Amino acid sequence: MKLKQTLGLSAVALSLFLAGCGGENASSGGSHTPVENVPEQVNGEDPVKIKVIRKIGGDDHTAQFLAGAQKEGESLGFQVDTITANGDSAKFHDAINQGLTQDYDGFIISHGDDAATISEVKKLVEAGKSVVTFDSNEELKNVKGVTLTSQDDEALATLALDQLIKDTKGKANIAYLWVDGFPPMVRRNAVYEQKLSENPGIKEVDRFGVAAADTTVQTQNAVQAMLKKYPEGKLDAIFATWDAFAIGAARAVQEAGRDDVKIYGIDVSNADLQEIQDPKSPWQYTAAVDPALIGSIDMRILAKKIAGEETPQEYALEPSLISKDQLQSADGAVNMESLSGVVEGWGQSDEFTEDWMKTLKEHYAK
Repeated sequence: MKLKQTLGLSAVALSLFLAGCGGENASSGGSHTPVENVPEQVNGEDPVKIKVIRKIGGDDHTAQFLAGAQKEGESLGFQVDTITANGDSAKFHDAINQGLTQDYDGFIISHGDDAATISEVKKLVEAGKSVVTFDSNEELKNVKGVTLTSQDDEALATLALDQLIKDTKGKANIAYLWVDGFPPMVRRNAVYEQKLSENPGIKEVDRFGVAAADTTVQTQNAVQAMLKKYPEGKLDAIFATWDAFAIGAARAVQEAGRDDVKIYGIDVSNADLQEIQDPKSPWQYTAAVDPALIGSIDMRILAKKIAGEETPQEYALEPSLISKDQLQSADGAVNMESLSGVVEGWGQSDEFTEDWMKTLKEHYAK
């Protein structure tokens, strides 16, 4: 998987997507012996302390993102605490504000999509904390010293839509599953509108979208209603801008026995892979970035900040397109861990890996 670094372009905010998994996780830390050839800021007797705060939760993407960040941080000898707010804005902001009074060296903040996040991040920076954000308010890129990371949403939407257009030869009635109000969704929608204007044979006949703890269930119900409105020959495909939409749509289409409707989605998880590999599933393609890799790279960028090294204002990870045919031709069932054996370069990147990080990893692996 190819990665793209941008120093001043737009970042992305996969923002939103789900709510549910809850709680807080803390890793243990103890006194450390300094390691040679490592910046002193990350090489003291007391471990570097990191807090990862994510607004959404309950989904595989969240779990894998947090696991990627925690694994990378702990491999460097850091103490990493994680918390998901399960879509609860008050809980999310409370966690950030508490960080001002706690002895954390750095923060990774995910899905901080509102103006309040900006003012809170500014306070963290003024208090001497290092901050990396993911899929958050784009104005955060204007806060000095903060890096805004994202998936390349334009590329995600382009990969999925170009495949839909190719498969339908540019002529299809489609349903659009999308929700407004989140930076990544806004970017994906811009691509969608452009593709429809360039391909007049692709016609939107219906749409649905809601961000909630039960998004998948609500989507399934909405698509069930759509399928009754559009009998065979009246609906050819569904474009789902989030895997919570795609899962709900896939269940509805399967239950209705409608093998004429194909689904093209964005994002991937173990649940998604299981669904796509089902021979009866209508989900044909999904464009995605490895969420564990996002967490890992965010942690590396944060480590560089704490070490006093230069980091970009923005960084976007480019996606891969995963097909049903790829998965079904694999030897055995494919999950997030084995996906790299099916999709070239999946989950792999040495971006922002410094020699001193390798030294720390070797030291703490003993």
